[in-house]
Amino acid sequence: MKSTRLLLPSLANYESKWLSRDVLAGIVLSALLVPQGMAYAELAGLPAVTGLYTSILCLIGYALVGPSRILVLGPDSSLGPMIAATVLPLMVADGDPTKAVVMASMLAILTGVIMIVSGLGGMGFIADLLSRPTILGYMNGLALTILVGQLPKLLGFSVDAEGFFPEVVGFVQGVVQGEAMPAAAAVGVFSLLLILILTRVMPRLPAVLVAAIAAIMLSVGFDLAGRGVPVVGALVQGLPHFSVPLMELQDIGVLFVGAVGISLVALADTIGTATVFAERQSERVDGNREMIGIGVANVAAGLFQGFPVSTSGSRTAVAERAGARTQVTGLIGAGMIALMLVAFPDLLADLPQATLGAIVIAASLSLADIGGMRRLYRQRRTDFIIGTAAFLGVVLLGVLPGIVVAVALSVAMVFKRIWRPYRATLGQVPGLPGLHDMTNYPDAQTLDGCVVLRFDAPLIFANAGALRDDVHEIADRNPQPLWIVIAAEPITDVDTTACDMLEDLTVELDEQGVRLVFAELKTSPRQKLEQYGLEHVLDSSRFYPTIRAATDDFRSTTGQEWTGQHQRD
Repeated sequence: MKSTRLLLPSLANYESKWLSRDVLAGIVLSALLVPQGMAYAELAGLPAVTGLYTSILCLIGYALVGPSRILVLGPDSSLGPMIAATVLPLMVADGDPTKAVVMASMLAILTGVIMIVSGLGGMGFIADLLSRPTILGYMNGLALTILVGQLPKLLGFSVDAEGFFPEVVGFVQGVVQGEAMPAAAAVGVFSLLLILILTRVMPRLPAVLVAAIAAIMLSVGFDLAGRGVPVVGALVQGLPHFSVPLMELQDIGVLFVGAVGISLVALADTIGTATVFAERQSERVDGNREMIGIGVANVAAGLFQGFPVSTSGSRTAVAERAGARTQVTGLIGAGMIALMLVAFPDLLADLPQATLGAIVIAASLSLADIGGMRRLYRQRRTDFIIGTAAFLGVVLLGVLPGIVVAVALSVAMVFKRIWRPYRATLGQVPGLPGLHDMTNYPDAQTLDGCVVLRFDAPLIFANAGALRDDVHEIADRNPQPLWIVIAAEPITDVDTTACDMLEDLTVELDEQGVRLVFAELKTSPRQKLEQYGLEHVLDSSRFYPTIRAATDDFRSTTGQEWTGQHQRD
């Protein structure tokens, strides 16, 4: 049952027997959060320790108000490139990490405020702005760009380039010119293979943690730092302090644009992940409360030197497999990370940077869904084209323009389906109740002098002309029909433009001797026709409760019968 508590909702009706499971799951979770948080912070162009600050505060923030019992938030591989694409252009040439942290913190606060306000305003539905094909294309493009961007780190060198193709060229040139470090490449490739193999062969094992421990052992055993292999180094000791990020107003405007895109991706990701795990526990997802929960988590992170966060399906799965029952798991995980920062800041000092690159690359591979694109190609070529366009938008234009392209494509497809909706002429099929699309049943029986036209969309300004043209085309046939019946059950709305069109159309048809009637029009659109004052042309005699009632009235009025290849018994 969904809790109505405003604070700590996941602790409603808490049972003492859950505590041991939550504590154990929290300890297991923290072991995964630490290396991932550091890796995703560097993916966002920020110091590794900020990933740990972010993890602590977002876990606490979501536990306070988040509705899900086991959803785990934190730094995310899909948001890292978006954060970097928003923050780094504002850095000019100084490359000051302190300034980058301030901007990323403000970005998190803006993201949080957007989501909280949207959640309070009941706008959880905006996650639907990203259709499945656009999400597939966007994530595949994101996976490729992340992979290419992390390849130099995997091999122990760096590339000073921006954009997919410059990074590819820079990586190839670096390898050809011998910039790759054999020792770093060895530990990086080893870490990546270990993560991929363990994830596939032993999915319950925390592969990232195992790879991090193995890499540290190799680093210490072979003195990789002494051989010039870049390592994480000692973290800043202590907990993050409260700080309100301050900056110039024009920079806030740029960050706001990025925050909108990040909010949309984070919400879509969270709703999808929350739905999957809620179904396993027979619970329902409240999109508005999820928005508020994610928003609070982002604000909390932003006030303590953190950056924007989202939900992680992999970390949530780890928590679930470890026995997590409530957000106590997240609180324990946050506490364990805080303990490490206070008491053991040198714990990961010997972790090779190449291993962090391997962790990010493994995450990028999990974002990709080539099989999903193949399925789109088989099932619906239009959706495949949309997914491909979203993919190319990310790869060719960049991460932030890519999300704009993805949203624009989704909205455009919705508009296209309303602008040019499916229309069908209906006929009677012996042995089947009702009337059916004659495209599927070309031998269906028809009524001489009566055409039944179904219009599968709300009737608005964008498609009113399409209905008018269809009706005129039918009315101009030879022989001319006496009645045109609009099967209006799919018409859920009518606007001013559509009402003006119907008024003119009805008058024109009456002058031609053709009667326009409607069947199965819902109460709401019919009331709107009355509100627009169309009773003088569309009186009650033109509306029928069913299509059969309309055709029966036509038959009794004209004496016509159903005819076709199959004569009616």
